Amino acid sequence: MRRIFASPPLRILLLGFLLVWLMAMNGEVMFSYAAEPSKAAMHVIAIAIAGFAVYIGHAHFIEQRPVVAELGPQGLGRQLGIGLLIGAGLYTACELLLMALGVYRITGLNPPSYLIPAVGMAISSSVFEELLFRGVLFRSVEAWFGSWAALAVSSLAFGLTQLMNPQGTLEGALFIAVEAGILLAGGYMLTRQLWLSIGFHMAWNYTQSAIFSSIVSGNEAEPGLIRSTVKGPTLLTGGDFGVESSLFALLVCTTTGW
Repeated sequence: MRRIFASPPLRILLLGFLLVWLMAMNGEVMFSYAAEPSKAAMHVIAIAIAGFAVYIGHAHFIEQRPVVAELGPQGLGRQLGIGLLIGAGLYTACELLLMALGVYRITGLNPPSYLIPAVGMAISSSVFEELLFRGVLFRSVEAWFGSWAALAVSSLAFGLTQLMNPQGTLEGALFIAVEAGILLAGGYMLTRQLWLSIGFHMAWNYTQSAIFSSIVSGNEAEPGLIRSTVKGPTLLTGGDFGVESSLFALLVCTTTGW
């Protein structure tokens, strides 16, 4: 029975279900504490720790892996830090290109307190989505069909889930599947750990929302540090889906991923 539950298909079903359940719980917490972002962030951190515990517990007791290498502490600080820098840098590069063309215009600044609300969202999306799509789905598909198949399946699945967002579009989902799916899976393939991908994912989403006040993957835009106006062709702005559905994000992130 242990071997059956440790097999790639049941690993996806069992561990994937537990992580999705924690993600749903996390969403309810963020909604309940929407008016108290500091409390929301603390609760999100607690649930994220539970997510790591569930993942590691499955690896130890079901897969019987004495060492969970993809979450090993030896690469945590360096890889997480590099991922944070890459994520913030790549998104800033996209906005600078839009500024150079006059598409994104800064009109003012909000108080520093506007940096707090996006903390919970950035932690939640990066931890749970990387555990699920790279830690569970990529590794499971790779065990059966190899790395290239795992790259394709995990990237496509990651992109298509964005269709569930309020302003989700097929075009935006496909853009994310290519640009972010390749980049995030590439981070895991390069290091064989999840920290680089978690760092990139976290910083990208946080910079997008908390700094530039932009739409995150078709969700409602929240006010961040910078007040701005965006006016230009959808090919450059990404429209209602956000910059992730723009030509600049596709070129910048896909090139970095390869």
